[in-house]
Amino acid sequence: MKRISIIVLLLILTHFQMNAQQQTGHYATVNGLKMYYEIHGSGAPLVLLHGGGSTIVSTYGTILPELSKTQQVIAIELQAHGHTADIDRPLSFEQDADDVAALLAQLHIAKANIMGFSNGGTTALQIAIRHPKLVNKLVLASALYKRNGTPPGFFDGFNNPTIDQVPPPLKEAFLAANPDPKGFEAMFRRDVARMKNFKDISDEAIKSIQAPALVISGYTDAILPEHSLLLGRTLPHAQVAILPGGHGDYIGEVCAADKQSKLPALVTTMIIEFLKS
Repeated sequence: MKRISIIVLLLILTHFQMNAQQQTGHYATVNGLKMYYEIHGSGAPLVLLHGGGSTIVSTYGTILPELSKTQQVIAIELQAHGHTADIDRPLSFEQDADDVAALLAQLHIAKANIMGFSNGGTTALQIAIRHPKLVNKLVLASALYKRNGTPPGFFDGFNNPTIDQVPPPLKEAFLAANPDPKGFEAMFRRDVARMKNFKDISDEAIKSIQAPALVISGYTDAILPEHSLLLGRTLPHAQVAILPGGHGDYIGEVCAADKQSKLPALVTTMIIEFLKS
């Protein structure tokens, strides 16, 4: 009897989880791409853009619930990532930026705050450059805009990488969103090619961004703190915060070593204060 009760409870929990997913998860066709996005909370729109090889949950799972208490969070999974399948076209930061702009147009959002982490931060920069009227404020977390903004040898790692080098937490999070191994392989190939061919964004393009920006990175990040400071000084209206720890530790990204860290709570408060100021 106890075993039956446990099974019934599990079925009920599964039902509620599926309903929650249906309520928050949506698809929109943009530029030929069936793009997955979620909407959480209410308030001023805040777009969240995940990192390379990542999903909404693996990048923002720790801080999204708190952000959604004061913002209408629109969390997106970009081409070949998570629920959003790959299609037959090149993957680029510029294309991602145009896809996000097209989605916001479909949602009748004329202006939004944009937060991007890692590759998502580079996409956020491209949105601000290509669609400046769309951007209210920018939160640029571990964002790269020049190849020399990484430690020596960083880009050499994209010459002959293997899929086994993907950190297990990222692989598990991806397969939880998209169980098809071919989808995971496509994401890996796409992200490697994009980083291998990454070109600097010009200082002139960065200086053209008029939106207020909060630049964040970790002191031992994959993005050098000097690069984040340079980005902050090149942007016309920016503030910079260099925080303890590595790539994504400060937002509780899925690969963060310290799962009990209080730093994500601090950074979330910092982001909310910046957005409302």
